Amino acid sequence: MIKTLNFPKNTEQLLKKSVIWDNHTCMPLRHGDTEFMQQLELHKRIGATVVVINVTFDMYPWHTAFKMLATFRTWVKEHTEDYMLIDTVADVIAAKNSGKVGICFDIEGGNAVDDLPELIEPLYALGVRWMLLAYNQNNKLAGGCQDQDSGLTDFGRRVIKQMEKHGMVLCCTHTGYKSAIEAIEYSTNPVIFSHSNARAVFDHPRNINDDLIKACAASGGVINVNGLGAFLGEKNDNSTDTFVRHLDYIAELVGPEHVGLGLDYVYDQQELDEIVRDNPEMFPREKGYGQGLKFVEPQRIPQIVESLINIGWNEQNIKGVLGENNLRIAKQVWRNI
Repeated sequence: MIKTLNFPKNTEQLLKKSVIWDNHTCMPLRHGDTEFMQQLELHKRIGATVVVINVTFDMYPWHTAFKMLATFRTWVKEHTEDYMLIDTVADVIAAKNSGKVGICFDIEGGNAVDDLPELIEPLYALGVRWMLLAYNQNNKLAGGCQDQDSGLTDFGRRVIKQMEKHGMVLCCTHTGYKSAIEAIEYSTNPVIFSHSNARAVFDHPRNINDDLIKACAASGGVINVNGLGAFLGEKNDNSTDTFVRHLDYIAELVGPEHVGLGLDYVYDQQELDEIVRDNPEMFPREKGYGQGLKFVEPQRIPQIVESLINIGWNEQNIKGVLGENNLRIAKQVWRNI
């Protein structure tokens, strides 16, 4: 049973006033299996407005996204008393006003478009609101952050153009430095890091350096801080203080209007253990991957707010981090359908 959450009055009031947007969470990628979807109650209990659910990443066949979209969309439509699908910015506002959790989707890696950039259009129509270029390793679009990054490809540029045409946000999390810089320079829209941390705070190849943070901010984008302990600090450190240290560092570097939340919380952690164990080339142990990875859970968002209040953040900036910064990106990039 999920326990009722209690937190200080000022935090509770701020949460009630805020759009709360978790830009990345992971459900099991087993089409037809919705066993874990009921655990979105963790997000609902803290008043989440938008939760973005991953539907595939580069290890899976390209068509996985469509099967998972069918699976997740059907479940949401069967639970409209508490959840709703998000297609437009107006839907985000409706979710906030109704107290429902709005659900949209993301894709981790451009393998999902196979050899056809035009697949961006149906993916967007089914609720995919951002896609990253590569997932740790090189693909047809770009280099991965844990590979020999050869840069953004011509095919990658074609995909970016389709994303801009249809309103899908470009993400450079998991992408190599060279490819990310080239993609940000090529894009005419703001670019995000959907779930990335500051390499200056903790030196891991999945984290991003100050140059990338500044380039993202210069594009008008948002860096959403990841809650995975392996990327936060030594010894799988998933403490709230360490998470807030990444938030605060990025805000000090480029401004709080360029920071958000992308907790990367994995609901089926047994599945994650199996994926990490069976794919050492993608998740090498020497880079901190292994069994029992720890996360900042969605129910800790109130604690994050308390910590930000305690270190002197004002209400406006906290509301930005909680969701208004990502809402700004949606207003700029999404297309009505």
